[in-house]
Amino acid sequence: MAGSPTARRRRLSIELKKLRENNSLTCAQVGAALDWSGSKVNRMETGSGRVQPSDVDALCRFYATTDELREFLKSLARQAKTRGWWQVHGSGVPEWFSIYIGLEQDASTLRQYQCEVLPGLVQAEAYVRELHTSGSYMSREDIDRAVRVRLERQAMLSGPEAPDAWFIVNEGAVRRIVGDRELMRTQLEHVLEIVEQPNVTLQVLPFDAGTCPTTGSFTMLGFPDPEDPDIVYRDGITDAMYLEGEPHVRQYTRAFDELRAAALSPRRTAQLIRNVVKEYTQ
Repeated sequence: MAGSPTARRRRLSIELKKLRENNSLTCAQVGAALDWSGSKVNRMETGSGRVQPSDVDALCRFYATTDELREFLKSLARQAKTRGWWQVHGSGVPEWFSIYIGLEQDASTLRQYQCEVLPGLVQAEAYVRELHTSGSYMSREDIDRAVRVRLERQAMLSGPEAPDAWFIVNEGAVRRIVGDRELMRTQLEHVLEIVEQPNVTLQVLPFDAGTCPTTGSFTMLGFPDPEDPDIVYRDGITDAMYLEGEPHVRQYTRAFDELRAAALSPRRTAQLIRNVVKEYTQ
């Protein structure tokens, strides 16, 4: 079973929706049978609200599930109430990004394309801090919290259940100087260390790659349980978009594969980064 509260909540929502659809009922019909509103049933199935174990018990008895499934879903509901480690940092982690971190913690595969900056999971502390400080309206305390969260997230790449992580970055993200040349030299050396890990692959999309999919940065997360479908994540300055469903995932998978084919090989990528490090050392 997935480990983070976010993943448990998502799994619970998926299972509750599946039960209703297997019984060929609408949210309104289920709500009427249990003296609830149809919107309450919908919120439980979309994960937009907390689900009480007692409500799960009522639904399972209405759907006549097995005792084993009922107890499993009630357990999911209880455990979904717990707080993730990142949530103790309060305003340093926006709510819309907190959802992503919870999903990221349970991913078995991670595919990410970054246009403007290096991926968060391979950023060194000084680089992270510079990104959060430059042009930011965050308080010093919130910047400190945000930096700690990003650094703690990176532990997932070397943990016992580390995901298969594949990053593609635009060449501009490698060459754009964040902070100063010394900071960038240290950052790129940090990247070279991380890509030595067997589960981490990095490719650079060079300036001369030609026409590529016209898309901004995005992340695709895959999960070990086949009952948990893949999800596409895109974020902005103040919010984020989560895309699920086979059509969305298929289109972004195709875009990622095209970017991967146009990018430098991992070996040539490492050589390019080493060359840029030399430029910053001069």
